[in-house]
Amino acid sequence: MDEKTDQLEAIAQKIGIGAIKRHVFLCVGPKCCSNEVGEKSWELLKQKIKDAGLSSGDNVCQRSRAGCLRICCHGPTMVVYPEGTWYHDMTPDKIERFVQEHLIEGKPIEEWIFARNPLPGRS
Repeated sequence: MDEKTDQLEAIAQKIGIGAIKRHVFLCVGPKCCSNEVGEKSWELLKQKIKDAGLSSGDNVCQRSRAGCLRICCHGPTMVVYPEGTWYHDMTPDKIERFVQEHLIEGKPIEEWIFARNPLPGRS
């Protein structure tokens, strides 16, 4: 193997690729919400996922910050895959409950969901 392949494999292993159970995408604005609110939600999401032990092990939850999820209102907007659960208004005050209920307990928070689009083969 070459140096590039070794580096990529090491990073993939470090962040749990191969064991990822969910992937959370959070739009941080600026069209759906202010940059300030989006950034605060993002920083809190990262910390709460880490605090919950979801950054490694058997229940890895990957998270990605997005500049736009094409829902340019009532943000920050969030989508969770593979179940394809779309959330609106994911402000910092909602992040801790989201991590606990959706990511840890596996119970999506119905009152915040505006759409569903599971990946093929998922219900």
